[in-house]
Parts: sequence; structure tokens; C-alpha cells
Amino acid sequence: MIATLEIDDAAYRKLLTKSLPRPIHTDEEHQRLTTLLLELDEREGRTPEEDALAEVLTLLIEDFEEKRYPMPRVSPHDSLKALMEERGLRHKDVWPVIGNKGATTEVLHGRRSVSKAQAKRLAEFFRVPVDLFI
Repeated sequence: MIATLEIDDAAYRKLLTKSLPRPIHTDEEHQRLTTLLLELDEREGRTPEEDALAEVLTLLIEDFEEKRYPMPRVSPHDSLKALMEERGLRHKDVWPVIGNKGATTEVLHGRRSVSKAQAKRLAEFFRVPVDLFI
């Protein structure tokens, strides 16, 4: 984690002055900062200052992309179906996680919502954020 590393303020200031990171409002600025981040990512033996700059750039780029290209909300049952398909799982593989066969069928067909307890178990089972099922 960056917080545990000592950062040379003068060296970091020089990197900031050179790169001029700021909130992104245009595609051109997004491209410029993305290119800079990719260059940093490919560099071996990065300094703590370069790591800190890469973290700042990542946050700025993610913020821009989330606002510019928002991901559509996917229903919990669609998330479950997609994860099952991606991993080659069938009804019989997940019903023990949900609790019973009937409830699993209803969830998969969108006729029943996923409870908080079921969402937590599904998230642990699939190793994904619980938000996918709520």
C-alpha cells in the first residue's frame, strides 16, 4: 500500500508538474492520462512517487469512465445466470447455496428476489461483490 512508503515530496512534485493530473472532462484528456498510466504500468522498478502518481491517475480515469460510460444495472437473477453460464454450472450446482431447489428455480426465473443471506452466500460462493445479487 502506498501509505506505508516514504514519498520524496520534491520528486513527487516534479512528476505532478510534468503530468498535470486533474479531473478528466474530455476524451482527449482521458486518452492523455490513460497513455501516461500505461507507460507507468510498463515501467519496471517504479519509484514510490511513480506508484502514487499511478494510483491518482487510476482514480481519475475510473471516475471519468464511470460517469461517461455507466454500466447498466443488471438484475440479481441475470447476474446469477451469467455467473453460472460463465462457470458451466447448472441448477443442481447452486441450489445448495440458495437453500432449496424451488427457491433457486424462482430466483433464476426472476419470480423471487434474492434475500440478503442468499446474496451473501452467493457472493462467497462465486467470489464476487454481494452487490451483484441485491
